[in-house]
Amino acid sequence: MKNQSTLPAVKNIVLVHGAFADGSGYKGVYEALTQQGYQVTVVQNPLTSLKDDVTATHLALDAQDGPAILAGHSWGGAVITEAGHHPKVAGLVYIAAFQPDNNETALQWFQTAPPAPENGVLPPDEKGIVYYDKAKYHAGFCADLSQETAAFMYASQGAFYGECFLSPITAAAWRNKPTFGIVATEDKSIHPDIQRNMYRRSNTQVTEIKGSHAVYVSQPEKVAAVIAAAAQQVSDN
Repeated sequence: MKNQSTLPAVKNIVLVHGAFADGSGYKGVYEALTQQGYQVTVVQNPLTSLKDDVTATHLALDAQDGPAILAGHSWGGAVITEAGHHPKVAGLVYIAAFQPDNNETALQWFQTAPPAPENGVLPPDEKGIVYYDKAKYHAGFCADLSQETAAFMYASQGAFYGECFLSPITAAAWRNKPTFGIVATEDKSIHPDIQRNMYRRSNTQVTEIKGSHAVYVSQPEKVAAVIAAAAQQVSDN
């Protein structure tokens, strides 16, 4: 493990998962970062509303003993955009994630490119919950993982309420915080060009990684490296 004295000033990492997943997918990223000496917290956001997910994220940030990098995957990007004004957030990392601006929703961006044939996001059911088509989950969400891992991820996903996709951002934190982004080049859930367009608009520092939408699961060391580099950069500034 890296000696604490060699860590950058920002040594806390808070990870936010997205829709059709839960925090367990961050295990590889968690291991890669903790082995370097970082303190990592994984948020189990309820996926019931943008407000509720922001509240869960703020609770995790409140518990940090100093400044933190706040990272979000997919829908988690909208969450960190709204939650990132927390005073302990030193920088933001978007992992194949939505990055709306003020008064924009995740759904608006999702609709800016035709969905891939593999995409399995279903319409809301009678309870307003959005699920991912089980038959398309492996190919559309995590094609670079084993069938067994994909089956576990499908089984452990949270119930994602459709109103999340419709909730506009009120104060986009990327406008005021150092921002980094990962494009998953093989993404079949959020088209890579959607990611590039959002990141380009916000002048996000971009790293492209060959991987599926679940790039944080399939390429944890590479994702962790981007997060660690963000921590180092914001510490140096």
